[in-house]
Amino acid sequence: MLGRSLKAILVVTLLAALAAAQTIPSGTRITVRMGSSVSSASAAAGQKFDGTLAANLVVDGKTLARAGAPVRGKVTYAKSSGRLHDPGELTLRLTSVQVDGKMVPVSTSAYHAKGKSHTKGNVMKIGGGAGAGALIGALAGGGKGAAIGAVAGGAAGTGVAAATGKEEAVVHAESAMTFTTR
Repeated sequence: MLGRSLKAILVVTLLAALAAAQTIPSGTRITVRMGSSVSSASAAAGQKFDGTLAANLVVDGKTLARAGAPVRGKVTYAKSSGRLHDPGELTLRLTSVQVDGKMVPVSTSAYHAKGKSHTKGNVMKIGGGAGAGALIGALAGGGKGAAIGAVAGGAAGTGVAAATGKEEAVVHAESAMTFTTR
């Protein structure tokens, strides 16, 4: 008899979970505010994040959850930035929203963040180093000195770009983003 009771409890729990999941229909836009920062430098796929609803969650004129209700999500993709190319990338998805005091599972579209391009900063660092080296070389040794200075300055600029060139993707705490249920 204990086996039947356990099965009945499992069936009721499963039906309740399915009913709750159906309260947020596909295509519903959910705007959330991040509880903490997530960076491509340290995040890993599967990492959890918390936040709150930035606005009331309204479906068919009925408010299912008020602004400030807790939400949960996870990082589905994270790639750290390279030093001279390939900025960092992050992909986040919501996994649940609190409705009527219970966390309701949701499946949403992805929110994608990408770090800034390396190109402009690298050109400035490498080109600036080469120009400064050429100027110093020209003053010290004429045309031959300018050529040597340009190469040395360009190499120094490349070193600076490599040392400071990471462009991580970061979703800051308190950032608002919108997901759409699927």
